[in-house]
Amino acid sequence: MRLKIDLKIFLFLFLFLLTSQIEMYIILMIFAIIHELGHLVAGLILKFKPEEVKLTPVGLQIRFKIDSREYNEKIKEARSLNIKKAIIALAGPLTNLIIAVVTIIIGYFNANIQNTYIYQIIIYANFLIAMFNLIPIYPMDGGRVLKELLKIFIGSKKAYKITYIVSKTILILLTAVASILVLYIHNIAIVIILAYLWYLEVIEIRRYNRRKNIEKIIHNMEKEKILN
Repeated sequence: MRLKIDLKIFLFLFLFLLTSQIEMYIILMIFAIIHELGHLVAGLILKFKPEEVKLTPVGLQIRFKIDSREYNEKIKEARSLNIKKAIIALAGPLTNLIIAVVTIIIGYFNANIQNTYIYQIIIYANFLIAMFNLIPIYPMDGGRVLKELLKIFIGSKKAYKITYIVSKTILILLTAVASILVLYIHNIAIVIILAYLWYLEVIEIRRYNRRKNIEKIIHNMEKEKILN
């Protein structure tokens, strides 16, 4: 298993330090790492082996090694691999929601802690991370779930195209809404997170275009064989 560190994490630390929000960033990073451990546990339960762990500005990213046999297994006409990938993607946000709900239940039985900073920040941070990751923007968890479900029902080619369109559309809408919020809230953290999301989106656009070019080349080669 390989361990990598995205050096942009130091840029994020510097930016949040400049904006006096370093404490919030560290708290979010802690729960973001716990979020990724949820993915890891789900992957291990489904008998996947972790291949790479990468520390990024928004937590850990875990890549699993996929057995080639997984691509051929089917469950009631749906590919087993797609179902497992969707479960793993959902495991992260579910972990944060469980932490938030358990904290709320503890507060319900112990009213003395409800007004404490730690109680409120645990609930806020975990709900924020869960909801943020469930937004259907690829490669966020919501986007991954959308892609795997679409693959089951309409196939890989259309799934990639629709996921790409949905991701870009939602990101544009989020940017518009966030731009208005920044004017009223004056929180630079929103700008930093959006900039990182656009960075991820640009990478995915390049991958999507490369995939389209490869498919076009293969299609032309097959067409040429038929003509010959």
